[in-house]
Amino acid sequence: MAGTSRLGFTDKLRAHLELLDPVTWISVFPSIAVGAMASGMMQPTVHDFLILLVAFLMFGPFGTGFSQSINDYYDLELDRVNEPSRPIPSGRLSEKEAVWNSIVVFFLALGSGVVLGLHFGGGRGMIIASAIAIALVLAYIYSAPPLKLKKNILTSAPAVGIAYSMLPILAANAMFSEVRTEAVWLAGMNFFMGVALIIMNDFKSAKGDEESGLKSLTVMIGAKNTFLVAFIIIDLVFAIFSWLAWSWGFTVLFYMVLVGLVLNMAIQVLLYRDPKGGLSFMQHAVDDGFGNAIGKSDVQEHNSFLRYQVANNLLFLVNLLVAGGLIGMKYMQ
Repeated sequence: MAGTSRLGFTDKLRAHLELLDPVTWISVFPSIAVGAMASGMMQPTVHDFLILLVAFLMFGPFGTGFSQSINDYYDLELDRVNEPSRPIPSGRLSEKEAVWNSIVVFFLALGSGVVLGLHFGGGRGMIIASAIAIALVLAYIYSAPPLKLKKNILTSAPAVGIAYSMLPILAANAMFSEVRTEAVWLAGMNFFMGVALIIMNDFKSAKGDEESGLKSLTVMIGAKNTFLVAFIIIDLVFAIFSWLAWSWGFTVLFYMVLVGLVLNMAIQVLLYRDPKGGLSFMQHAVDDGFGNAIGKSDVQEHNSFLRYQVANNLLFLVNLLVAGGLIGMKYMQ
């Protein structure tokens, strides 16, 4: 670690930014957008766009950044095996510098939540402040001993689903209106989708997880069965989504979600048959189209998952955003 002092200011700053893993920030933006749209009350004003920006910073660079920073700190030995190029194992940041990184973004995230909570006040303010506080607590105990939720998939996946997928929708909805019942349903579906994706994302660290005793689903039941479990969860989410769209009177959305389910199942069959090389025709989409947004991997099963993620996210998130817009339009009337 002595080599960290030889880095220039720009390289050091880049290492701090890399520790926050900017790729992961993007994942919270659709959730925030859906929550805001479903309120039906957001106005095209400077105030409301600033609120949306603060929400993204709170859950994205600050909140998600904190989760990545603290995870790298506590997973140093694991990353020496799985991701030796990360800032701490590579020697670009010391452990002390990583701690300061996580402290700064923690207070920026919590401070943003407190400011927004006081700005809106009442029950809505409490929901907003509580959402980021809960997300930060989950982010810490996910990686830190003694709880270290990531040790077992039964605790790790739900923690990520709540912090990344569910709470941002509810908080963003509360920023512009009372929390809509429909927004709660959308948050629930996004939670289960997040659980399914994090189950498959563990492919990238399967080797290190097995050596360190972490009970990821891949370690316990193998890659092919992990794909099957995740696909069942995803298909159930699409099925419930279609039922909700019909019950809400969104006929066009109902057919859109059904089409998404059918396409998803066709893609899943291809991937289940070949967990390592499935969907190879979509590799250019990962490398050239979305590579900077979803990352890359040398683990074959994880690379297959990244290809699947491109297709699934397009099918699910488009429908989720359309649902948020339609719900908002209903409340605007």
